[in-house]
Amino acid sequence: CSEQVCLSLSGRPYKQKKMMRRMSLFPHGGTPVGNLGLTEEEIRDEVENDTYELVSEFVKLPTRARIQAIRSLPMSFCERRNIRSRVISVKLSEKSILPTCWTDCNQRVSLSFRRFGAGLGSLRKHLVIWRNTLKDIGGRFGTSVLSYFKFLKWLLMFNIISLLINFCFITIPQIVYSPNITHSGFRGLELLTGVGYFNQTMLFYGGYNGQVIETQPSYNMQLAYFFTISAYMVLCGVSLIYGMARSFQKNFVLVSGPAYGGAWRLLCSWDFSVTNEKAIQNHKNNLGIQLKESLSERLRSKDVVTMSAMLRQFSLQLVAWLLSAGLAVGSCSGVYFLQLRQSSVTNSLSPGDLKAEASTLLVPVVVSLFNLIIPLIYSLINKMEHYKNPRTNVYIIILRNVLLKMSILGILCYYWMSDVPDPGLCWESTVGQSVYRLVIVDFIFSLLGSFFTEFLPSIIGKNFIQRLGVPEFDIATNVLNLTYAQTLAWIGIYFSPLLPVIQVIKLFIIFYLKRISLSMNCQPPKRTGRAAQMQTVFIALLFFPSFVGALSVVAYTVWSLKPSEQCGPFQNLTTPFQAVHNWMGEVGAIRQSQWVAWIFENVLRNGLFFYLITLIVLVLTYFVWQITQGRKQLIKTLREQIVNEGKDKAFLLNKLQSVQKQKREDMTFRPQKTLNNHKTTIYFMDETGKQESAAGTFTLREETAELVRDTKQDTPLSQPPRDPPKPSGVQPEQGCRQSSRGGLEVIRTVVRDSPTGFQSRSICAETKLLFYVQPEKARDRCA
Repeated sequence: CSEQVCLSLSGRPYKQKKMMRRMSLFPHGGTPVGNLGLTEEEIRDEVENDTYELVSEFVKLPTRARIQAIRSLPMSFCERRNIRSRVISVKLSEKSILPTCWTDCNQRVSLSFRRFGAGLGSLRKHLVIWRNTLKDIGGRFGTSVLSYFKFLKWLLMFNIISLLINFCFITIPQIVYSPNITHSGFRGLELLTGVGYFNQTMLFYGGYNGQVIETQPSYNMQLAYFFTISAYMVLCGVSLIYGMARSFQKNFVLVSGPAYGGAWRLLCSWDFSVTNEKAIQNHKNNLGIQLKESLSERLRSKDVVTMSAMLRQFSLQLVAWLLSAGLAVGSCSGVYFLQLRQSSVTNSLSPGDLKAEASTLLVPVVVSLFNLIIPLIYSLINKMEHYKNPRTNVYIIILRNVLLKMSILGILCYYWMSDVPDPGLCWESTVGQSVYRLVIVDFIFSLLGSFFTEFLPSIIGKNFIQRLGVPEFDIATNVLNLTYAQTLAWIGIYFSPLLPVIQVIKLFIIFYLKRISLSMNCQPPKRTGRAAQMQTVFIALLFFPSFVGALSVVAYTVWSLKPSEQCGPFQNLTTPFQAVHNWMGEVGAIRQSQWVAWIFENVLRNGLFFYLITLIVLVLTYFVWQITQGRKQLIKTLREQIVNEGKDKAFLLNKLQSVQKQKREDMTFRPQKTLNNHKTTIYFMDETGKQESAAGTFTLREETAELVRDTKQDTPLSQPPRDPPKPSGVQPEQGCRQSSRGGLEVIRTVVRDSPTGFQSRSICAETKLLFYVQPEKARDRCA
C-alpha cells in the first residue's frame, strides 16, 4: 500500500500509512481466507505491524498535530482509543517516566479542556440563527432562493450590530444619567406616525441632550453621539467593500472564461443540496435553458444584423428608456410637490389633532404605491424591447427599479435637507419621524405584496384556473425591497438612533412570513442565475447607490447643516462637527496632548491631506487592478495550456491506438503472396513451450490456404496432430486432418478466421500442443 504525505497543524509533513490496508487484507465478497494464501495469524501479524508503524509515526508528532491525526483515522472509536493509549505509553517509556498522579491529572485536565473547546464549537454551530431553516430552504428550493434569505440574514446582523452600538454608547448613558423624556397621552396612532407619544423619547434625535456626564472619566454626549454614528457608518462601509471585493473576485473574476462555459454547466453546476422533486426538475430545466442560451449566444455572435434591424431595435429601446425615465421623473415630481402641500396643511392644524397626525401618512403611502405599481409598468415596457439575451433583460429591469427607488429617496432627502431644517424647531426629529413612517408603511406594503402577489395567485392557480399554476418566488423584487428598506435605515440612523430596533423586528417578521409563503404558495424560479453571482450583485446594489447615498446624506448633515437650537445633543453649535473642534481645543490645552491637536489642525483639516489620501488610494487601486489583470492573463495562459495538453494527449492516444492496431494486424495470420510456395518448418512443442521434434518441411499455398508436407523428403510425423476442443469465439474446422496428394501430405488449418490465427496460446494450452510456424524468408512474421 502506498504512503501518503499528510500535513500536521504545525505545518510539518509526516508520513502515515493508509489504514485502509488492513481492510484490504481481508477477503471481499465472501472469499475464504485460505484462498488468499494467508492464515489468520499472518493477517493479525500484518495488522499489528501496520499499527506499530502508525504508532511510531504518531510519537514523532507534536501534541496538537498528533491529536488531530488520530481523530482523522478511518477507524472505529475503540481502535483510535487503543492507538492513542499506545502512543501515550510509548511517549512515557521514551521519557523513562512512570505514570504518576501528577501526569494522570495533567492528562485529564488537558482532555477536559479539549472537550470543553469541542463543546463550545458545537454550541456555536447550534446557536447560529436559522441554521436548520436555511438548510431546509436550500434543500427544497435551491441555492438561488436561499441566497435571498442569506442576504436577509446578513442585513439582520448589520442592524443588530447597529442597535447594540447605539444602545450601549448613546441610549444607556442618556437614560441612566440625564433622562430627557416627556410623554403625552398614547392613542395608538403613534405606532404608525411616530409623533405624539414618541415625539420626545429616545427613539428620535430630540430625546438626547449634549450634557457632559460627570463621571470618572467624564462622558461627553456630543462626542459619543458623533463618534458612535461615524464608527457605525465606517464599519458598514468597510464590511461592504470587503465582502463585495471578495465575492466579486471569487464569483466573477475567477469563473470567467471558456472553462466555465458548457463544460462547467454540465459537470459543476448541479445543486446537490436540492431534495425536492419539483425543485430538481426545475433545476434540470434551468440547466437546459442555460445551455441553450450559451449556444444561442455563440450563434448570435455570428449572426449578421442588418442596419434597418439595428435602427428598429435602437428606436424601441430609446422609446422604452424615455418612458421609464418619464415615469421616474413624474413620480419624483409628484412626491416632492405632495410633500410641500402636506407640510403646509400639517403646519396649519393643531398639534393634537388626529387628522393632522394621520395626514402625515399620505406621503409614505404614495411613495409605497409608486414603488409597487411602477415596477409592474416597467415589466410591460420591457416586453416590447425584445432583448435577445435573457440576462440583459433581467439587468435592465433591476437597473430601472433601482433608479426609481433611489430617485424617490433622493428627492425626499433633498426636501429634508433644504426645506425642513429650521434652527428654531426640532427639525432633526421631524426628519427622523418621516423616515420612521416610510419604514413602517413600507413594511405594511411588503405584507400586502406577499398577500396579493403570492397567496392570492396561489389560491387561484390551485383551485380555479389551474393553467396559471403556482407563482414563482421573485428573487429580484424581494431583494430590491430589502435594499430599499436598509437604505432608509441608514439614512435615519442619525435622526433616529433606535431606528434599527424597528428594522430588526421588521426583518424577523419578513423572514418568517416569506418562509411560510414560500413553502405554501410559491415554487422555485424556473430561470435563475448562479447563486454566488446573485449574492455578489445584491451586495453591490447595497453598497452603491444605497450605502453611498445614505452616507452622503449623513455627512452633509454633520458637516454643513446648522443643528436645532431647541433639542438634541448639538444645541448652540454651528454644525455638529464643531463638537470635535471644541474637544480638540480642550485637548490642545493639555501640554502632553498638544501633538494631537497639532495633527488635527494641520493634517486632518488640511485639504492637501485628503488630496494625498485620494492620490494614494488611486495609485493603490491602479496597482491592484494591474495585479488582477496579470492574474487574469496568467489564468488565461494556464487554461490555454490545459487545452493544449488535452490536444497532445488526444494525439498521443490516437497514435498509440494506430500502433496497437498495426501490431494486431501484424500478429494476425494472413496468407500473402510473398509467402506463397515458401518452405516452412513446423515443430511440435510441449505445453511449456519446449521444442520436442520436427514435424517436417511444409509449403504454404495461398490459393488453398493449405500447409503441404513433402513426404518424400521428410520423415513421417513424429506425433500426429491432436484435435483441439472448440474454444469460444473461434471456428475450428473438424480438427487436424491428413490427406495424400501424390506424395504430399496436407494438414488443413485447425483454426479458421481466428483473431490471432495460429498464434493462440489459449487454444494450445488446452490441447497441450502448439504449432510454431516459422517461414524461412519471413522470420519476423509469426502465423
